[in-house]
Amino acid sequence: MPPAFTKTFMYNDLYTYNIRKDAWTRVEIPNPPPRRCAHQAVVLPQGGGQLWIFGGEFASPDGEQFYHYKDLWVLHLATKTWEQVRSSGGPSGRSGHRMVVWKRQLVLFGGFHESTRDYIYYNDVHAFNLDTFTWSKLSPSGAGPTPRSGCQMSVTPQGSIVIYGGYSKQRVKKDVDRGTQHSDMFLLQPEDGREGKWTWTRINPVGAKPTPRSGFSVAVTPNHQTLLFGGVCDEEEEESLEGDFLNDLHFYDAAKNRWFAGQLKGPKSEKRKRRRGKTTEPESADGQECGGAGAQGPVEVVREVVTEDGTVVTIRQTLAAPGSAGRPPSDEEDSPDNAGGPVVGPSPRSNAMLAIKHGRLYLYGGMFEAGDRQVTLGDLYCLDLHKMQEWTALVEMDPGAQEWLEDTDSEEDSSEGESAEGGDEDSGAEAGGALSGDA
Repeated sequence: MPPAFTKTFMYNDLYTYNIRKDAWTRVEIPNPPPRRCAHQAVVLPQGGGQLWIFGGEFASPDGEQFYHYKDLWVLHLATKTWEQVRSSGGPSGRSGHRMVVWKRQLVLFGGFHESTRDYIYYNDVHAFNLDTFTWSKLSPSGAGPTPRSGCQMSVTPQGSIVIYGGYSKQRVKKDVDRGTQHSDMFLLQPEDGREGKWTWTRINPVGAKPTPRSGFSVAVTPNHQTLLFGGVCDEEEEESLEGDFLNDLHFYDAAKNRWFAGQLKGPKSEKRKRRRGKTTEPESADGQECGGAGAQGPVEVVREVVTEDGTVVTIRQTLAAPGSAGRPPSDEEDSPDNAGGPVVGPSPRSNAMLAIKHGRLYLYGGMFEAGDRQVTLGDLYCLDLHKMQEWTALVEMDPGAQEWLEDTDSEEDSSEGESAEGGDEDSGAEAGGALSGDA
C-alpha cells in the first residue's frame, strides 16, 4: 500500500480573542508577512503595543520543498499596520528558533534550516537592538547548548535567559536520521560591567523534572516562574516514529533552580466549616505538601473524533484524580461530591499556543497523532493559575471541524479543492514539525 500523501497548508491570517466577549475575530490588515509556520513572535508594550515576528518556514503543498525566512516584521497594534524592518547582519533563514525580549533587545537562539537534500541545526545567539534597529551576533563565553530547535527560552527575574530541552537530529547512515530530545538546561547571563558580553553556564535543577519531550509549550507566570505544558515523546525505530503525546503541567522556579509538577486540586465543593484543632501536614523540601494515604486512582477519559469520511479515532488520556497529587485532601476537597463527573481539560498534544492574562492561562490548539494521521486542533481552554483547580473549556474540540492532514486514497478527498488562504491558524507543516520537535 503506498504511503499516505500529506497536504501542507500555510496561513498568514491574524486573529484576536476577546476575553470578555468570549469570541474570536479575524483582523484584516493590509500587507502582512508572507504565509509561514514555526516562526517566533513576541509582544512589547511600547508605541501602544507591538508584535514582533522573525523567521519561520514556508513549505510546498506536497511538503517536499521548504523556504526558510530571515525577515523581521512588527505589527503596530495601535494603528493596526504591518511594517517590515530591514536591517543587515541578522540571523540566517531558519525556523523552530526561540526569541525573547530582554531589556531593549530581542534575543534569538537556535533553530534549524532544511532543504530537500540536507538540514542543519543552530546554537548561535543574535540580538536586535530596539533603539538602534541593528542586529549583532553574540559570542558568549563558556560551554553552551548544542545545536537544537524547539527549546524553552525564557527570561528570569534575575535578568538571565534560560534554555531548556529542544530537539535535533543527525544522520547516522544514508537516508537514516536519529533524533535527540534534549533535557539539559543552560543560563545565558550578561557579564557585569561588560556591555554585549555574555556567558553560558550549565545548570542542574532539582525537583519534579519533566520527562524527556519535544514540541512542548512555554509561558511565564505572574510570579515569574516558567510554565511548561504538554509535548510529545518520540519513540524512534529505523523505519518508524511513534509519538506519546502529553498534557501535563510543570513549573520552573529560577530563583530556587527547581522544577515543580503542576497538579490541579479539582473542582471546589460547597464551603464547609473548618474543623477545630486541625493539624497541618508538614511540607516537603520542595514546597509541595507531603502525600497521605487514600489517594484516588487515575481517571481515564475517552474521547472520539469522527472525520467527514466516517473514520473514528479514539483519544484516550489518563489524568491524575483530584487530591492525588501527593497531598491529603483538605476539608473542602474530601467531600464525596467531588468524586466522579466529567474531567475537563486539553487532551494530550504538542505545539499548543499559550498566553497568560490576569493570572489565567489560555491554551489554544496544537496537534496530535492518531495512527498514521495528524490532527490540528482549534479548541481553547482556560486555567486560573492562582486557584489551580480545574480547566475551563471556552471552545471545545469540534469533531466536525478537525483538520486531518493525512490524505486518504479516495477520490472524494482530492476533489474538495481546499484553499490555502483560509482556515485554522495552525498549518499542516507546523503540526507536522511538532513530531520532530522542530517547531
